[in-house]
Amino acid sequence: MGWLRGLLRSQEQHEAVELLEQAHERGAESIATCERGRHVRVCGTIRSVTLRPKERQPTFEAEVFDGTGHLTLVWLGRRSLAGVEVGRMIEARGRVTSPRNHPIIFNPDYELRPVGAE
Repeated sequence: MGWLRGLLRSQEQHEAVELLEQAHERGAESIATCERGRHVRVCGTIRSVTLRPKERQPTFEAEVFDGTGHLTLVWLGRRSLAGVEVGRMIEARGRVTSPRNHPIIFNPDYELRPVGAE
């Protein structure tokens, strides 16, 4: 019966399951379980990148999806980061904050997965 459910899943659901499996294989926790104030290790695909130019200090942001939820990585004082681009797999570590009930990690330690290794 499990195979039938598999046929009924959308492409997006299949991708979400694959992302979640890859994250767990790397020892990362699910974004959905990340709690404010905890130091976490997450792994997922970058869905969007944004530069927020400000007068004093720009911020570079990447939204990461792991199959369970979204988390934003924010680098203060950066306009870009080599390799941090839409579609790349990234592993990030840091302390979670959650203004407006959305998980954010400021200035995370991170590692990019090689292109094609996903």
